[in-house]
Amino acid sequence: MVTRTIFVLLSGVAGLALFTRGGEYQPASLLGGFAIGAVTGLIILLSEYVLQKLSFGIILGGTAGLGVGLLLTGLTEWVGSAVFDVQTVLFHVGGLVFLLGFPYLGMVLGAQFGKERFVIRPDGPVSHTNGSKILDTSVIIDGRVSDLCETGFLEGPFIVPHFILQELQHIADSSDTLKRARGRRGLDILNKIQKMPDLEVRIVEDDFPHIREVDAKIVALAKKVRAKVVTNDLNLNKVAELQGVRVLNINELCNALRPVVLPGEAMRVFVLKEGKEPGQGVAYLDDGTMIVVDNARRWIGRNVDVVVTSVLQTTAGRMIFTRLKDENEREELQVARG
Repeated sequence: MVTRTIFVLLSGVAGLALFTRGGEYQPASLLGGFAIGAVTGLIILLSEYVLQKLSFGIILGGTAGLGVGLLLTGLTEWVGSAVFDVQTVLFHVGGLVFLLGFPYLGMVLGAQFGKERFVIRPDGPVSHTNGSKILDTSVIIDGRVSDLCETGFLEGPFIVPHFILQELQHIADSSDTLKRARGRRGLDILNKIQKMPDLEVRIVEDDFPHIREVDAKIVALAKKVRAKVVTNDLNLNKVAELQGVRVLNINELCNALRPVVLPGEAMRVFVLKEGKEPGQGVAYLDDGTMIVVDNARRWIGRNVDVVVTSVLQTTAGRMIFTRLKDENEREELQVARG
């Protein structure tokens, strides 16, 4: 702030000096020169503020378009002065249109082209049309994203913001043993993904100092570069979708890929522990799906044959309700006998 104030004052002094070069020291001229210089300095500072808000692609495209527009204006004026009478009113009106129109249209079209095509990063341009994906902290620590990349079901380029690396480093340096292990796992997974052939991972320096929450920063970056977000965080998933950001949720993908289990299907499970309701036993499939077995408390620690009675899909996952196969067969036999 102090630097900008000094710049405005110096601009006013420069304007004052320009207006007194002819030796005129009238108060009105001095005041006018200082005011014009200060206003010019403010306009320059305002231009700096606007340029900071624009991406480099927009600035580059707009500058190139402006240059092309000025070139076309010069060529048009040169050809027109050689062919037409330069003293006609029509020529002057047409020249004014070309003088203002070509540069303006070139700048606008160039800026639009730069906005749609590129966002320049410290390590190169990220195209808006290449399906860029931002990896959040939770999905990096989870690790399944690296398996998906290895199988080819998930492709880059991946964008990892620097503030995500800082969060991983902070977790890895935690005094809590579990958090420290999770943070180091995340760094190892990210390093593994970076070393995969034909997979592009970009570490970008973009940050949003006025935003405190990491999830909000991820959403802001995704909107800025028009990228998708890869996560397994349900809250981030909801916030991103509310703001129009596409989300690839690893948990939803795993739920969609789980094998279909239908009522009446038989399976063999290992009863691991007691359920919430009296007499219930709980088992799990290899993918982590919970299986509730009626009247299986006495079979805890043993393998049993069960028959599926119903399947419940919840936001937390899928639950399969079953009963012991022997009891199911006895009930069917009793129903058959009438």
